[in-house]
Amino acid sequence: MRIILVFLFLVFFYIISIPMWIIAFFIGLQDKDARHRFSQPFVNIGFKGILFFSGVKLTVRGKENQPKGAALYTFNHRGFFDIITGYVTAPELSLYVAKKELKNIPLVSRWMRFMHCLFLDRGDLRQGMETISKGIELLKTGHSIYIAPEGTRAKTDEMLPFHEATFRLALKSKAPIVPVAIVNTAPVFEDHLPWVKPQHIIFEYMEPIDVNELSKEEKKCIGATVHDIIQAKVNENLAELEAEKKARVA
Repeated sequence: MRIILVFLFLVFFYIISIPMWIIAFFIGLQDKDARHRFSQPFVNIGFKGILFFSGVKLTVRGKENQPKGAALYTFNHRGFFDIITGYVTAPELSLYVAKKELKNIPLVSRWMRFMHCLFLDRGDLRQGMETISKGIELLKTGHSIYIAPEGTRAKTDEMLPFHEATFRLALKSKAPIVPVAIVNTAPVFEDHLPWVKPQHIIFEYMEPIDVNELSKEEKKCIGATVHDIIQAKVNENLAELEAEKKARVA
C-alpha cells in the first residue's frame, strides 16, 4: 500500500516540479548559486513527502557539528534513503556526488545539475579526477559536498573500505571532514524490493575533522580513520535500534 502512496506522490510532485524547474532555469541565467538556493528547499519538499508516505521516523543527531562554512560530509552507503535523509538535513548549498547513471533520469538529473551535483563514472579514472577537481573548486566557493567513500552500496552494515582518493576533496580545499553515520535505510526499500516498509532511521553527524591539524602521516590514512569512526557509530546506533525493537515486542 505504501509503495502506491509514494508512487502517486511522486507523480504529483513531478507534475508541479515542471513549472518550478522553468523558474529555476531563468534564475540560473543570472546567478547559479541563487538557483541552487531556490532548488534545494523545493527538492527537499519532495524528499520529505517520500519520507512521510513511506512511514519513516527520522532521528537526526549532531546538527550542531555542521560547520558554518563548506565541508566534506562522508557517509556510509546502504540504500536509496541515505540520499533522501541526507538532503533534508543538509545545510544550504549542499550537493551530492552521484553515479553517472542518474544523468539519464529525466527532470531528476536537471534538478541535480541545478544543485551543482557531480556525476562520477567509477570506471573512468580520468573522468574521476576531473570530478574531484570540480569538487575541490566547489568546496572552495562555499558548497558542501556529500559523498560515500565506499564508492557503492554495501550489502550489509559492515562497511566497505573507503577510497582514500575521496579525501583529496578536503585535503586540497582545506575544508573540514564531517563523518556521517546512517542506519536502517536499506530495510525501508532495498531489503524487500519493490515494497516500502516503515522504519526508524538514525542520521548522525559527528565532530568535524580539521585537515589543517593533521600530520602528514595522518593525512595518508585519513580514509581508514574516518571509516572506523563511522563504523563505530553505526554499530552503536544499530544496537540502540535493536534494543528499541525488543522493548516494543516486550
